Amino acid sequence: MTDEKAESTSEELSVEALVEQLTKERDEFKDIALRVQAEFENYRKRAAAQLIDETDRNSGRIVEGLLGVLDACEAAMAHGIEGVETIFGSMLGALQKQGLEVLDLVDTVFDPSVADAVVHEPADADSPNPETRVVEVLRTGYRWKGRVLRAAMVKVKG
Repeated sequence: MTDEKAESTSEELSVEALVEQLTKERDEFKDIALRVQAEFENYRKRAAAQLIDETDRNSGRIVEGLLGVLDACEAAMAHGIEGVETIFGSMLGALQKQGLEVLDLVDTVFDPSVADAVVHEPADADSPNPETRVVEVLRTGYRWKGRVLRAAMVKVKG
């Protein structure tokens, strides 16, 4: 009976070792599967973000092409031509709904990332503001979905 007990004990040890080995392999494969799943999820998110960025850039190029029309409408309104306001308003409104922002820079601190200073006036001697400020917008600037599409041309003082 001693041989049977020894044989039974060694079989139990080998079964336990086999179960332990299989459990270890299962855990390794589970880790691999989880990593692959996480990598695929990251890839999917990155691809979706790249698609959105590319779509925004392409639509921004189309909008940039339409800025000439907005400029022409502004020039026509400045010269007193009637009937242009509705076209300008409709077009600007439609573009703003899609993400276009008009840069309103008059009486703000000059920021070269959103405006090009084409005229510069010296500051008044009694001016309380030592900063260079925008005093007039000569050509409207626009931002498309957070990115400057076209810098404004401005007159600055200071």
